[in-house]
Amino acid sequence: MFLGHFGLAYAAKRAAPKTSLGTLFLAAQLADLVWPFLLLAGVEKVDIVHGATPLLNLDFTSYPYSHSLADLVLAGALLGAVHFIARRRLRDALILALLVPSHWLLDLFVHVPDLPLYPGAATRFGFGVWQSLPLSLALEFLVFGGGIALYMRATEARDGVGRWAGWSLAAFILLAYLGSLFGGAPPDTRTLAYSALIMWLLLPWAAWAERHRARKE
Repeated sequence: MFLGHFGLAYAAKRAAPKTSLGTLFLAAQLADLVWPFLLLAGVEKVDIVHGATPLLNLDFTSYPYSHSLADLVLAGALLGAVHFIARRRLRDALILALLVPSHWLLDLFVHVPDLPLYPGAATRFGFGVWQSLPLSLALEFLVFGGGIALYMRATEARDGVGRWAGWSLAAFILLAYLGSLFGGAPPDTRTLAYSALIMWLLLPWAAWAERHRARKE
């Protein structure tokens, strides 16, 4: 899943109104933000296989750290603890702690069985919604659109920047997703990893856009 993780981060703004949208993005997408670094380091592996699923030309053969449930639970607890120490907002810290492993739970629905419970686990999990392009798109758009709707209802633009920066961010995420589906397979895994690093730019973009929005009372 791709859009759905961002959708859940948008929706979480209602539960954690004082936490930056950029921080919520970080929590919800931490697995995919870390993954390209591990891929470049050779710690994790993906194979480019044309037609691996109707949705992607990728076979995630090994990501025991970035996408294991145990590691994401641990990373979520660490992120939540750091946030609580820095901000002293318990509810927001708990939301962040839950958002990190939510990545695994959302991926569970769409991935073919390739998700480990912990590093080194032999059994992999995944319900395989990726095998159906229409169902995958419907699920992604439902969670993404629902999350944005909740976010927009919880906040309002303070100026023109708040309007266009927020919507352009959502549009960019959507276009990036569609490009990954219909833009063809990457030429090699290093190109894939470097292109995935672009997602880090969405964090300051989200934080900047939100500075021009205000919470609705």
